[in-house]
Amino acid sequence: MNGAMHDSGVVDIQLKRGPAGLGFNIVGGVDQQFVSNDCGIYVAKIKDNGAAALDGRLQEGDKILAINGHKLDNLLHSAAVELFRSAGENVQLRVQQRHTMPLVNGPSRPRPDNDPSYFALKMLGITLASVVLLTFVCIRLRPHMKRHF
Repeated sequence: MNGAMHDSGVVDIQLKRGPAGLGFNIVGGVDQQFVSNDCGIYVAKIKDNGAAALDGRLQEGDKILAINGHKLDNLLHSAAVELFRSAGENVQLRVQQRHTMPLVNGPSRPRPDNDPSYFALKMLGITLASVVLLTFVCIRLRPHMKRHF
């Protein structure tokens, strides 16, 4: 593993800059607060197949506390961006993860859309919605329908 986990949900992650950079976008700073009353720098988007996505530990919404030992407290957004741009090829991040996940036996991610039980639940919902809509339409049209005997 390429990092250490601390008790407070803080993890150290080392990334190697790829052709497209580190593979994520940041938001925040004293001039562009992303979280109310917090001037921190946060991960806004993880780019597909970028260094961060391939590593897998950095997630959207995580707060980046430091880059290469430079704390990101009370910085303008542009100053934080410059620190990331000039960080070099091997970048050490200290990150406070958005959610600290307890260790569990089983998948750590939500079920994919192609999971059979998810598909069955989705189909049940669509069927139920269709029945309700059809019933509503039939009740609304009943007074307008002429009966022929």
